[in-house]
Order: sequence, then C-alpha cells, then structure tokens
Amino acid sequence: MKNKDNRWTPYLLIAPAFLVILIFVIYPMFSAFVRSFSIKGGGGFTLEHYTYFFTDPIQIQNILYTLYVVLITVILTFIISFLLALFLRFSKSKLAGFMGWLVLLPRFVPGMVAVYSMILMIKDAGVIIRVLDQVFGIQFSLGWMYNVQGIITMNLWFNIPFSTLIILSALSNVKDSYIESLRDVGGGKLHILNKLILPITYKTIIMSMTFVYMGNIGSFTTPFLMGANHPKMLGVGLYDQFNSYMDYERAAALSVIIFLLSSFAAVVYIMSNLKEAEWERS
Repeated sequence: MKNKDNRWTPYLLIAPAFLVILIFVIYPMFSAFVRSFSIKGGGGFTLEHYTYFFTDPIQIQNILYTLYVVLITVILTFIISFLLALFLRFSKSKLAGFMGWLVLLPRFVPGMVAVYSMILMIKDAGVIIRVLDQVFGIQFSLGWMYNVQGIITMNLWFNIPFSTLIILSALSNVKDSYIESLRDVGGGKLHILNKLILPITYKTIIMSMTFVYMGNIGSFTTPFLMGANHPKMLGVGLYDQFNSYMDYERAAALSVIIFLLSSFAAVVYIMSNLKEAEWERS
C-alpha cells in the first residue's frame, strides 16, 4: 500500500507547476489561436485576419522590418559576444578582469532605465552631441533616434552581456591543457578555433542566439520608445491592434504569427541537438 501511495507522489509534486502552466500559458495560447480564426463579432471561421497581415503593404513592411532588426541584432551580438568571451577567457590582463565586471553591469540595470539613458545619450540634443559641440566645436548629429540604428544599439546593450556570459561558461570547458596539446603538434590559432573551441562551444552559441532571436522578435519597450512610426516592429504593431484599434481578432492573429516566427529559432536549436545526439550514437 505504501508503494502505491509513493507512486503518485511525483505527480502531486508537479501538479501545482503544471496547473500554473496550463492556466497562464497553454490556455491563453489556445484561446488566442482560436480567436485568430474567428469572425469579428463572434461566430464563424475565417482566414481574413491572416490574409490582412500577409497582403497589406504596411503589415508586410512591419514583418520584414522586424526580421531585419532581429537578424542584424543576432549577428552583431554573436560576433561581439564571442570575441569578448574569448578575450575574457584567455586574457590574463587586468583589463580582462575589469571587462569581466563591466559585462555584469547591464544585468543590474532595469530595462526602462537603460532605454531612457540611451535616449539621453544619442538623441539630437543628447550628451554625445553636446559634448562634441561644446568641448570640441564639432557639430554632428548621430540620427539614431526613431530609426533602426537606435533600436539595434539598444538591443546590443541588452543582449551582449547575456550572450557573453553564456558563451563564457562554455569556454570554461576548453582546458588550457587542450590548447597546449594542439600547439605542441603545430596547431595555430585558427586551427585551435576550428578544431577545439567551436566544436565545444557551438551548441551553447546556438542556444544563446536562439534566446536572443526569441527575445527580440516580439520586443516592445525599445521599439516603442526609440522606433519610428513606420515601419514598426511586431511588438508595437500588436500593441496598436489590441490597445489602439481594439481589434482583438487581428491582435490574436498577430500573436500567432509572432509565435510562429519565434518557433523557427526553437526548431533550429532542437535540430542541432538531434544532430549532436545522432553523431554521438554513431
């Protein structure tokens, strides 16, 4: 009898977490999915809302603009984070130690505060422009507010520290003895990178870039405060559909579209894990 009671213990332990996920994640997703195919006013099935987002020129521009911003963010984040993580892992200088502490700083700054601080720095009457004008006599305008440059710059602020720390944790598995062994047999820096560092860290890099992609595809705060009125990123477009136009069916359809776009990154990550598992079995 006691063994039968213990058999249900694991299910009882996970039941609260499962209920939270069911109520606050699965049900809202299912409800949005169903409503995205509903005719306005209730009842009936329609593809009208999806047709709107894939035929209206403004909405198509919003989708392409979002993908452009996100892909540029992912690429630049990967390049900068990977190089920075390599420097922090293999450099023994005091600068590396200082940079290690500096990388942690953005993680303790609230997002709204960081965006507002960036606005004060790069706007046309911001700190950078005034310093150049008053100190050096240089009249210069960055022009980064309300366009793609400002959004990408802010995205890099949020994502570089996060990605650097994740990649750095993977680089900790690259032992100095491994590198010395490759050097002993004549391996150069590129050989060490291709044959040792990348094979050990590529899975973590893909995971990190997946998080960056999924975190920015539906972002709202940065594009809302620093983006232009047109084109808009999908997170701002979703806010407009829901709050400004009160078109809940179209808002639900756009939510599903954002989810599907996010799923692409998840599929890439899962496929990379499956390939690795297949390689290990063979």
